[in-house]
Amino acid sequence: MCIHQLNLLAASNNLPITNFLGKQHPIEAHHLSSICDIMEKAMVNGDTCIIRCILVVFQVVFKFFFSPQTERNRDIVRRSGLLLWQLLMAPRDQICSEIQKEVCLAISSGLNILYPGEAEINNLLKLVLTEGENRNSGLSQLRDVILTNLAEQLQNNRFGSEDDDHYRLNDELLHYILKIVVRESCVLITKCQTVSKDDFQRLLSTVPAASSCLRYLMAVQNHLLSNTILIKPDENDDSDSSLQGETLKVQELKTSILSLATQILTGCDEVLEMLQQVTTALINSDISDREQRLKGLEQITKATMLGHLLPVLLTSLMHPNLQTLTMADALMPQLVQLVLYTSQTALLLKTQSPVFSELNSSPGCASEQKGKLLPDERMLEEKEEPGFLTGLKIPAPWAAGKTVETVHPVRDNYKFKETVHIPGARCLYLRFDNRCSSQYDYDKLVIYAGPNTNSRKVAEYGGNTLGYGSRSVLGTGWPKDLVKVEGDTVTFSFEMRSGREHNTPDKAMWGFACTVRAQESSEDVSGGLPFLVDLALGLSVLACSMLRILYNGPEITKDEETCQELLRSKLLQRCQWQVEANGVISPALTPSPSPLPLTIDEDREFTYPSDVLVPPVGHYFDLPRIRLPPGIMIKLREISGRARPQFRPSIK
Repeated sequence: MCIHQLNLLAASNNLPITNFLGKQHPIEAHHLSSICDIMEKAMVNGDTCIIRCILVVFQVVFKFFFSPQTERNRDIVRRSGLLLWQLLMAPRDQICSEIQKEVCLAISSGLNILYPGEAEINNLLKLVLTEGENRNSGLSQLRDVILTNLAEQLQNNRFGSEDDDHYRLNDELLHYILKIVVRESCVLITKCQTVSKDDFQRLLSTVPAASSCLRYLMAVQNHLLSNTILIKPDENDDSDSSLQGETLKVQELKTSILSLATQILTGCDEVLEMLQQVTTALINSDISDREQRLKGLEQITKATMLGHLLPVLLTSLMHPNLQTLTMADALMPQLVQLVLYTSQTALLLKTQSPVFSELNSSPGCASEQKGKLLPDERMLEEKEEPGFLTGLKIPAPWAAGKTVETVHPVRDNYKFKETVHIPGARCLYLRFDNRCSSQYDYDKLVIYAGPNTNSRKVAEYGGNTLGYGSRSVLGTGWPKDLVKVEGDTVTFSFEMRSGREHNTPDKAMWGFACTVRAQESSEDVSGGLPFLVDLALGLSVLACSMLRILYNGPEITKDEETCQELLRSKLLQRCQWQVEANGVISPALTPSPSPLPLTIDEDREFTYPSDVLVPPVGHYFDLPRIRLPPGIMIKLREISGRARPQFRPSIK
């Protein structure tokens, strides 16, 4: 087991032993051949101790001391792989779980050596992902070990490296992994209804624990989102090739995020459907601990992909880099469906709190009512519950208050200044700690109702009543009750002017601590929203944001910005355009029916009639004549040589 401990220590990249092992020369092929001979003999004799030790040796050799460069080395590698695979696929009654675990660790350590090509690794992963649950428990354990290792590598290379393509699996394998995660989530939620009371309590004590497949999906999602949102382009390199490379990389990341987000939202849709079915079944069931199961259902839900993947994805999709028309167009249908599922399920769970009290008060008619009313009908009958947010207090960032305090105790020449601003507050309430004190009364705190010390002074406090320093306080002393400050901003300014005397204890120089709130009491502080309600709100906000993007349409191009003046011209607005066969837009040659006025004054803003899109039936109207400004008319007459017509007054 000393070798096993060495292997565990070597797994850490920050320890000196890792660098030491990495600098050692590779072992010769005949040494690895001897190790395989020992393994074969131990397998024939059934010596589990030797088998386990050799498996640990394989882990260290594959990781640090072997490089399959020659044909002989590749033959030895194939022999090692066959031995490991023989142990992995052995029946459960012939191999203990500890040896099976060591086999999985050995294969994972030598994954790139045993399976040197990308196609070979993909075939192995496809096998363990599709057959792991059915053929052999060793395959599922190997799947968990490999995915856990890949997830750790992705986390360590969070902001991109040359090995990204190796750690990020292709779309087909991601699809298999997502199917497993969806199935695991549905099974976990179903257990809330099917398992016994004791098993349900044990289930609550083990969640939220993410499986290896879920951990890998979390790592892939975080990796893609981190590279898209957090990485900024190099400001020092403004060359065209660098900008083009950054643009292509960002575009590839956005495409990958869109593909992954689409699959995750589709999987969440299936899980939410199962959650709604289980919730309805629990409501209509006769289980004695039904109320406890409904309460624990939210905690179980957090352990699924709804708790581990969806909140991070929703938050990240609100980032400006991902607020694009392509994202909105692709994700909007799924977001609407998820909003419906989460809001309906949240309302279904919320409306059961009064139902339980009614059932407890009238047990005789409980089963009768359950048989007559479906959950949807119950929600309609609960007229006082029009929505899942009714009666819930939405947490505000400022509800818990902002704490402002000095160091404890204050030191000589200490100065402190801080401003607290709570937008929208009519007034602020200050509650001071009962330990507030300073050595002398001129070591004081001054409070201003505004953003700086030039604002209106509200109050000042200083000194102590502990018998040290000044042995007195300013005014009535440090406040015991709330201090009200008008407005939404308050400034604290504290200065320690005296030097600490040798007999003054820390408690007489404690300084001050104050909590600023927008409410008069802390009773309005909410402990947070239920998980499904919070999820429904997040989905609703994202759906509204995506809907706004769809409504606004594509962004204005540079050509459109350049032609703004031309597009605002009333001459072009007056023209009627047609699209030719090759897609070119040109003025229509044949006049079409037009309800526009016969003259358009160029000096005034033109407004189309309300029925402009409804052409009249019958003969064609003449196109309206545009009244040009006098200056343009004079130039046109000069060019054409035609004088302005003279109007002679008629003689009667």
